[in-house]
Amino acid sequence: MQAFWQDLLVPGISAGEKIVRTVAVYGFLLVGLRLAGKREMAQLNAFDLVVLLLLSNAVQNAVIGNDNSLLGGILGAVTLLVVNYLMVRFLYAHPRLDAVVEGSAEVLVLNGQPQAAALKHNLITVQELEAAARRQGMEDLSKVSCARLEIGGTISFVMKDPSPEERRHDELLARLGALERQLARLLPPAPDA
Repeated sequence: MQAFWQDLLVPGISAGEKIVRTVAVYGFLLVGLRLAGKREMAQLNAFDLVVLLLLSNAVQNAVIGNDNSLLGGILGAVTLLVVNYLMVRFLYAHPRLDAVVEGSAEVLVLNGQPQAAALKHNLITVQELEAAARRQGMEDLSKVSCARLEIGGTISFVMKDPSPEERRHDELLARLGALERQLARLLPPAPDA
């Protein structure tokens, strides 16, 4: 029974080594994913997802070292959460550095026309872009006013024409306004109090 509790609660490496390993892997992944581009963050296809899953498995031992204890795992997780919290706060306070780390949004479609240079730079095919548009309810790229690859890796689309929901909403508001005006003509004005 003593061996069970020792394996569970006694870390295989020191807390300092665990923290240094975790911070080093965090920094490496931050730089590596930034150099790999926003596409890796968007997970646009199965290949990107496989790479991210294998990447997490590849660096696991670098974080935990020779330690399978519960406390060691918790310490590694807490270290990751704290480092990420501090990094986000630091970058928020330093917008120029944040722009270097995060990058900037890029226009992929403008007035229905795919921007070949931006697509090539981000290794996004027209077919992948069309699939992303369909997932967001757009039939084809010709109806897109602007599509941007955002800094987080998502693609946002703005339609040229209002969506059917927006048109229906505008029509309902116009009808309600007309009904309001008709009621105002039919009803006597309310007496002032």
